[in-house]
Amino acid sequence: MKYYCIGIKGTGMSTLAQILHDLGNQVSGYDDAKEHKFTEVGLEERHIPIYYDGNHEIDPDTVVTYSVAFSDEHPEIQRVKNLGLKIIKYNELMGEVINMFKSIGVSGTHGKTTTASLIRKILEQAGGCNYFIGAGDGYASAANDYFVVESDEFNRHFTAYHPMYSVITNIEAEHLECYKDIDDIRDAFETFANQTSKLVVANGDNLEVKKINYNTRVLFYGFGFHNDVIIKNLRLLEEGSRFDIYINEELYGSFEVPLYGKHMVSNVCAAILICRELGIEKEIIHEALINFKNAKRRFAIEKIRNTIIVDDYAHHPTEIKATIEAAKQRFPDKRIVVIFRPNTYSRTKDFKNEFIEALNTADKAFLTAIKCDREDPKKYPGISSKTIINGLNDGDDISVDTISKLQPELDSVICILSCAYVDDILNAVREFIANQPEDEE
Repeated sequence: MKYYCIGIKGTGMSTLAQILHDLGNQVSGYDDAKEHKFTEVGLEERHIPIYYDGNHEIDPDTVVTYSVAFSDEHPEIQRVKNLGLKIIKYNELMGEVINMFKSIGVSGTHGKTTTASLIRKILEQAGGCNYFIGAGDGYASAANDYFVVESDEFNRHFTAYHPMYSVITNIEAEHLECYKDIDDIRDAFETFANQTSKLVVANGDNLEVKKINYNTRVLFYGFGFHNDVIIKNLRLLEEGSRFDIYINEELYGSFEVPLYGKHMVSNVCAAILICRELGIEKEIIHEALINFKNAKRRFAIEKIRNTIIVDDYAHHPTEIKATIEAAKQRFPDKRIVVIFRPNTYSRTKDFKNEFIEALNTADKAFLTAIKCDREDPKKYPGISSKTIINGLNDGDDISVDTISKLQPELDSVICILSCAYVDDILNAVREFIANQPEDEE
């Protein structure tokens, strides 16, 4: 079949396009953003064409799917409608694809990408799997039995999925532009959980996760002694994290992983439990974890001279706080400096105080202007990065043109955090550090 993906550079759409291609379909796409994004790598490897205007022809038998970041009034969506092409929602098409396999749906407000990547790594170590991970990583082969899918709650996308196994890492207030309140969010997760046919692995330390009325088998994990599976003897070290897992009060195994922060250990536990349920041997799980490398833009570390740069997808206050804690674990003797790019006006407005609290756990925080393609700033009067900066203990604005504000921080850990496009800031930071005279490092 032929597919045309509008918004193909989005993390989810890029991944879906790659999977459709791998399953033998002819795929092309459109995007407004001409600048290079990390989500393009897999598209380029597969030679999937990307168009930036509506001047190209589209075959009449092409099926169109599009990102919700594109409104119905967008010229390219109007064009495909006028052509009479078949249009299917992104999440519905994804649901059709994963239903061809034994699927594992990984959901949660935070930790989806890492947990899905961990399960993928272990299954690949055991022989192979298909995967849809929202960091621009996707692959599928008809020969594989299992399909690991990051199941996003945004706009209730994951309610189109009916996985065999699922994970709920946590539930927290998020995407309030799509949901009325936390109860509405939890109801969506409940729908997803009860569309799972065999087992839900759920974080029992999270109150909202515990409130769900489960109609399918559930296994609760966490640090609390009330859980079915308990994480004990946690050691957060500079080289990573070590811990023991007890199942029904019996030691299942001792594990180590090159990841940082208590939240990461919780994600690892969920991945271990899914793979144990699938019959993966403990030795294979051990080996996969020791050699694990996280997905793109998940605590990615590089060093330039004396400066450590951490690039991370964190964009919610809870994620920002967790990333800062992880940086302190990995680099206990360094100052932690954050450059944060807010990606929506609505989230900035809804979580102003939470952002301030999270960013104040760093030694200093810089914010760029808000980067948002799907919201009209006129609908959020008075909301800007200054909304957060004005409440910080030590905060300032920053841009590519004012990157020299980092001059006093050349011996620090600089965490660049956002789910928005950050390559311009990242490259400016790299260039600024590399161009410093030796005696000013």
